[in-house]
Amino acid sequence: MSDWKKRLNIVYSTNPDYHYQQEENEGEETRPKERQLLRISLDKRNRKGKAVTLITGFIGSDDHLQELGRLLKTKCGVGGSAKEGEIIIQGDHREKVLDILQKEGYAKSRFI
Repeated sequence: MSDWKKRLNIVYSTNPDYHYQQEENEGEETRPKERQLLRISLDKRNRKGKAVTLITGFIGSDDHLQELGRLLKTKCGVGGSAKEGEIIIQGDHREKVLDILQKEGYAKSRFI
């Protein structure tokens, strides 16, 4: 990565003592499975009437979220996405998702 990409909030400074702000890459630490409070719900809003299973409340890195989303999509045999702390599974798979999450160790998962 080039030096200019690390500089934030400033284009150029003539001050020789000025220190550029560096981007902090401290991703959010993923909670252990036992401490994750995942909420499972059925959502039809803004989806042209199609139902999706929505899993919210995940606290952790995007990589772990993507991994969990991939596992759920594979086990349910459907499509979906995982981003911004939410996992979307196409169709109404609430019970199946709850069973999968509990078997994987997410004991605090529940319906809302």
